[in-house]
Amino acid sequence: MLPFKLVYHDGYDLNLGAHVFPSQKFKLIRDRLLADGFAEAADFVEPEPATDEDLLLVHRREWITKLKHGTLDYFELMKLEIPYSKKMVDAFWLAAGGSILAARGAIRDGFGFNIGGGFHHAFAGHGEGFCAINDVAVAIRKLQHDAVIERAMVIDCDVHDGNGTAAIFADDPTVFTISLHQLNNYPSIKPPSNIDVEFEDGAGDEEYLNRLSEACRKGLAEFAPQLVMYVAGADPYREDQLGGLNLSIEGLKSRDRLVFDQARQHHASVAVTLAGGYAVNLDDTVTIQSNTAKAVEESLMGR
Repeated sequence: MLPFKLVYHDGYDLNLGAHVFPSQKFKLIRDRLLADGFAEAADFVEPEPATDEDLLLVHRREWITKLKHGTLDYFELMKLEIPYSKKMVDAFWLAAGGSILAARGAIRDGFGFNIGGGFHHAFAGHGEGFCAINDVAVAIRKLQHDAVIERAMVIDCDVHDGNGTAAIFADDPTVFTISLHQLNNYPSIKPPSNIDVEFEDGAGDEEYLNRLSEACRKGLAEFAPQLVMYVAGADPYREDQLGGLNLSIEGLKSRDRLVFDQARQHHASVAVTLAGGYAVNLDDTVTIQSNTAKAVEESLMGR
């Protein structure tokens, strides 16, 4: 039995059909962790969907209503960049519930792991870039609302800037945001995080890990969060279709381990969300994001 829980639901699949975002990856990651013998059935917990009240801690009521009733206009759908369906909406409610559950598990066990979530481009009043609901922000606000935590940090290592998260928490002294991202990539407008680390095209393992270590060390020491929400995008990978960095599969696992070890050194619990991953070979994305779970265990076991 693992010393932390893996949060998963078959409903995480956004039902996108032929789309660059392979939302079937969530099931494939779950299956890989089982097939590798890393996890067993008892290690998985199934989330309930977030309630509308949970989502309203972050999102505007009008946006929630539009999503639930399918009344998004043309421009809202264009910004979202995924086809509308009831299954898609249900998946976002489940992802938010999963990130809340992972965050609660992190406070209890030191780590929680959502095999999903990380939809960091969603703003309070609209969606962008495959993201309709910002589950990371919802999880933080829910735990703050329930007086489980006071201070939280977001460490976002997706190749794309965490623009929605940065905007939601702008000028909020209770949440510290760190975003590591490719400079010349989506989104074109990047609201400032507390720490932004921007990489030129082609940056590789050594530069990435050095700058990540510096950002984590500085942020964790200054802010001392109780909870870190880690956005573990697989898309800094060198063979990603929507990224332009040059990280290896081994470098990405080292990235994860670095975040986990530094958070533990600063007595912060960590909840993981998986965010993007668009490798030419889907199996590479599954490997990278399965390795993130394995890095959690290795950090806990000190291996």
